[in-house]
Amino acid sequence: MSAKHPVQSKHPLGSLAFGAIGVVFADIGTSPLYAIKEIFHGGLPNDAEHILGVLSLVFWALTLVVTTKYTIFIMRADNKGEGGIIALLALALQGSKDHPERRLFIITLGLLGAALFYGDSIITPAISVLSAIEGLNVIAPRATSWVLPLTLIVLSALFILQTKGSRQIRRYFPQIMILWFASLAILGLINIAEYPEVLMAINPYYAANLLLELGWQGFAIMGGVVLVITGAETLYADMGNFGLKPIRLAWFSFVFPALLINYFGQGALLINHPEALVNPFFLLAPAWVSYPMLILATLATIITAQAVISGAFTVTRQAIQLGYCPRMDIRHTSDAEVGQVYVPVINWLLMASVLILVLSFKTSSALASAYGIAVSGTMIVDTMLAFIVIKALWQWGKIFSTGFLSVFLMIDLLFLLSNSHKIPTGGWLPLVVATVLFAIMTTWFKGKEMLAQYLVEKRVLFEELQEQLKERPLAMVPGTAIYMARSLHGVPQVLLHNLEHNHVMHSKIVVLTIVTKEEPYVDEAHRVKVRAFGDTGNFYRVKLYFGFQEEQDVRRALQLCRHEGLDINQKTVSFFVGSERLSFRRSNPMPTLQRSLFRFLTHNSASAIAFFRIPVDRVIELGIRVEL
Repeated sequence: MSAKHPVQSKHPLGSLAFGAIGVVFADIGTSPLYAIKEIFHGGLPNDAEHILGVLSLVFWALTLVVTTKYTIFIMRADNKGEGGIIALLALALQGSKDHPERRLFIITLGLLGAALFYGDSIITPAISVLSAIEGLNVIAPRATSWVLPLTLIVLSALFILQTKGSRQIRRYFPQIMILWFASLAILGLINIAEYPEVLMAINPYYAANLLLELGWQGFAIMGGVVLVITGAETLYADMGNFGLKPIRLAWFSFVFPALLINYFGQGALLINHPEALVNPFFLLAPAWVSYPMLILATLATIITAQAVISGAFTVTRQAIQLGYCPRMDIRHTSDAEVGQVYVPVINWLLMASVLILVLSFKTSSALASAYGIAVSGTMIVDTMLAFIVIKALWQWGKIFSTGFLSVFLMIDLLFLLSNSHKIPTGGWLPLVVATVLFAIMTTWFKGKEMLAQYLVEKRVLFEELQEQLKERPLAMVPGTAIYMARSLHGVPQVLLHNLEHNHVMHSKIVVLTIVTKEEPYVDEAHRVKVRAFGDTGNFYRVKLYFGFQEEQDVRRALQLCRHEGLDINQKTVSFFVGSERLSFRRSNPMPTLQRSLFRFLTHNSASAIAFFRIPVDRVIELGIRVEL
């Protein structure tokens, strides 16, 4: 029996597709608010020829990157139904178990992608909400001074609401987003009807002709085109919540057509009314629906921001479970929905960063200069990790796998390089954020590897300990003692420390290690492994296996030990947890700055007691000095 994904077979296809529209497509669905305007922002003439060229680029970007690369290919690389950068990283690692150097490269690549994702997570809420409220500049020019304060109020309220959980507001997301996409399509159709020739832009000739005519300027134009595909990776990241088929159904039958119709409608509007370039999205609508569209656009961008914030929480939890990030306080906000979590540290850091961003850049056009670098960087990582999965796990032929890598990596690199001119005017921001987070995650990973090596060097085998106890028996006390251990082998330092200083041992000793698998869920039948040591019958090694999407609840998992022949009375058990105090030898190869960072991260990570749901009143914490 295999572990089942929570969304599998629990809801009908149509219901899941309906829910997916409310979450998965919010980011890419709000790009029409600013994408076309920003493409022409650099001074590109908005005559019919250039508009058809831009629309052709938009059409083929959505078709090649979102539809072909993500929806058809990358979304097939699911990790037992889960998607996203960390799930893809874990899947790629499964094909490299016996290649340490390859594993290190894959981990480094995946952590880089995760760091870039966080850089994108800061910009998306800011530019989305700001671009919606900037509709006031067109609808009510006298209220222009209210744009910034209203944006700050909306974003602040959204982050504060995270403390209560997002379940109450999430129930309305599908209805709002369906109305949003329907409105996009209707407004687009109205304007296409006035200039139907705009549909000729599906011909790639117009895209190629524009790029050939503009030369290097056309290269810069691609930096604006990338705005229409921001949010493409969200389709893959949210696959675990809805499944592959519902997302594909929603994309091909509803979202993709609505987006294309709206972009082509904006193009038709600009051909007939070039002055509409000031804000082609809001000028699509007749004056009498301007205010309803402003409200609807604001709600849609709030949903976009919520989806990005929730995504940051999910990625953080996955990274913590797999050991790529220090432990943090993680709160589960829903008993009914798997995966709904709230991470306070991430929430407040994101809130501060987003608000500072809005106050610093002030307009969506200024923020667009910072947008694109992180998105295209993350897409490159997705392509490379998907190539590893295709070659190692799917075992595609060399021609097909290399062809996949070559085509899509070339497109991704084109977008990345075309965004490089944005670095001086704001593109530096996501790069700085990504660099800092990448340094934190790689330092943590490197430090944990050193700590694991230290434990291997210092380990004492159970057989050696039992021989020592025969020569020097200790006083026996009734009860069960559970010693938490990082290593899968040998006696943990906290057990040796307790025996050495207290000179007593419990009648039943359990060494417990928690193992996070490189898969999202582990079936209950494979959750626990118990092994008895020696002939005294009082030493046990217990391993608890969890997926990176699961809550690591030790109390509940220990109840399964009874089926393995080990009965643990959790009302009388004592948990021994080691509190490590780090120091470094002078010969340690880790740079001084990294040592300080790793020491800081270790001392400020969340307690293992709360993280693993261990009863506080049953815990004895012992200080352990570790010299790396």
